[in-house]
Amino acid sequence: MNKLNKELLKTNIEAAAEYDFHNHKVFGSAYCVIQEDNVIYKNCFGTTSADNAEAVTGNTIFRLASMTKPITAIAALILVERGQLSLSDKVSDYLPEYKDVHITQISDTNEIIDLGKAQNDITICHLLTHTSGIGSDAAKSQKMTDEDKKSIANTIEFHAKAGLDFEPGTKQKYSGIGAFDVLTKIIENITKTDYLHFLQQEIFEPCEMVNTTFIPTGEQWKQIIAMHNKVDGNNSVAKMKENCIFVDYPCTHYLGGAGLVSTLSDYSKFAKMLLNNGKTPKKQILSEETFRLLHTPFVSEEIMPSYERWGLGVRVIVTEECKTLPVGAFGWSGAYGSHFWIDPTNKVAAVFMKNSHFDGGSANESARNFEKAVNDSFHQD
Repeated sequence: MNKLNKELLKTNIEAAAEYDFHNHKVFGSAYCVIQEDNVIYKNCFGTTSADNAEAVTGNTIFRLASMTKPITAIAALILVERGQLSLSDKVSDYLPEYKDVHITQISDTNEIIDLGKAQNDITICHLLTHTSGIGSDAAKSQKMTDEDKKSIANTIEFHAKAGLDFEPGTKQKYSGIGAFDVLTKIIENITKTDYLHFLQQEIFEPCEMVNTTFIPTGEQWKQIIAMHNKVDGNNSVAKMKENCIFVDYPCTHYLGGAGLVSTLSDYSKFAKMLLNNGKTPKKQILSEETFRLLHTPFVSEEIMPSYERWGLGVRVIVTEECKTLPVGAFGWSGAYGSHFWIDPTNKVAAVFMKNSHFDGGSANESARNFEKAVNDSFHQD
């Protein structure tokens, strides 16, 4: 294990934050780095809006977007461990509307063309690894109406009728909205409880996460950082649809793939649980055996020839072609810029928060600069 040099880490992250401020005009961000059980670095920069001087803190609330997905993956694995769910289970066993689902594509005239019934069943594993064919075609998702977005039931019905983008298990294509929402409904059907309640009981409370939710209270709305935008090279505040956390999906919709808000303090506790193989100070959320499934690469090299492959709701680094993270590291990002990873080799968990309307995902420069800042701060024991 390589140890982090605290002073060098501080210098490198401050340089990354300064670069973001000047080159991406990000007005507020937050960083946390944990090694073993110790917080090595935690700091926040800037303000909660381009229009005010309120400082970002560890309790400023950020929209997680797709950093919701690893939480949903842990929720599914809890049911796997209890024998209530299997990764090989058919989705149609829980949601009959997916029993005879068809493969479709969008025509040049923006019409949906039916290519016939899918030959392969969609499994739970397919949902978690972006190999289901659900919700990976943005053109289809753009056909969703406000009514389709009103509830999780309406959304999964839309995706069933819109059809799959490919034969399940034969390809991988990122499902930003769709597959994890189907999984959310399956979890609700199995547990016979509200999805948010299940997360609070099984994950948030054991991790002591107090500001992570799909439905912010009035006080929490006041703590949510403004969505950053960049207009003519200057800071601005992007307009978000009222009472929506992700794009224009209402908070009544438990968007299991993108709908949570959280804080640096809260998500760092979740990351620390992942670093400790599913263990919190209060309880063991998952056995180490079940937890290992999370960061096992389930997608083959043939389907995904890259230095990273999909585990269950996370990306896993599989070759040394990645210059900023070691082999075995795993994590995820959000469309609005938040980013985290777990490095089991060096026993590091790292979390970065920002909300930018135009700059997210693991390939965005802010995320890569944070990875490099941490990676360049190691010294040998």
